[in-house]
Amino acid sequence: MQAHAQVNAMLLDVPSATPQFWRDPQLPFIEARSIADGRKVSYARHSHTIFSIGAITSGRCEYLHEKTRREICAETVVVMNPGDVHACNPVDDQPWSYVMLYVDAQWLAGIQHASDSIENQVFEPVAATYTLSAEVFKGLVDFYATLVDPSVAVLAKHEAAIGFFTLMQQKIGRPSVPLKMTSPKVERVAQYIDAHYLSTVRLQDMCEAANLSEAYLIRAFELRYHMTPHAYLLNRRIQHAQKQLRNGASIADIAQQAGFSDQAHFQRVFKKHIAATPGQYKA
Repeated sequence: MQAHAQVNAMLLDVPSATPQFWRDPQLPFIEARSIADGRKVSYARHSHTIFSIGAITSGRCEYLHEKTRREICAETVVVMNPGDVHACNPVDDQPWSYVMLYVDAQWLAGIQHASDSIENQVFEPVAATYTLSAEVFKGLVDFYATLVDPSVAVLAKHEAAIGFFTLMQQKIGRPSVPLKMTSPKVERVAQYIDAHYLSTVRLQDMCEAANLSEAYLIRAFELRYHMTPHAYLLNRRIQHAQKQLRNGASIADIAQQAGFSDQAHFQRVFKKHIAATPGQYKA
């Protein structure tokens, strides 16, 4: 497991509780993250608009995915489709480390379909929520080591991305999971939040938009999205904040724009969702 040892060695080269982010404007479809000691890492239930896949490189953690909760250990790969509610958190204050990849679903759809045309390709949700495949684990940590190596050319990194996600698709990509059952009215609530998340969103406004009672809206929304409307709203604001931070916006401006009461409130919510401060993420 040379790549496994190499990644763990890289993680030990940075402050243990400090998350490390990798991005390259020449490869805008992918972002990477790692942490050497996750004992201080605690996530709220959250979701992403992109596809996420990660490897536990040492120790063990509690993995929550939608309605399932299990303890997983080193050499496990976790998988989250866009919109899947999830969280990984420490177990009994024991050290654990991981690497994560965040990938644009439309780009990944091109890998899934592997056709000449890039038009009308739809991302197919991956059925697996985790895997113990040694081949997928090794492929992921190998690819992560390639991504963060400054001596590797961008073209080689791009080719490595195609190689790993082709492997992933072959090993765990099919059959795809069925689309989640939806209620048009409940979906209308999510659409309302998506359109107004930078403004003040009241329960009364959501009820009027969907023509639902307060009690039914809360219950049905959580059943569909595995989050309350308020948690969904905060999650959308944090997704927006991540994009703004990547574009160089100031933390103070983002806090004000995204509807947080003040910068300290924004910092707390961001860290709860991303397990890193806005400053760490931006850097």
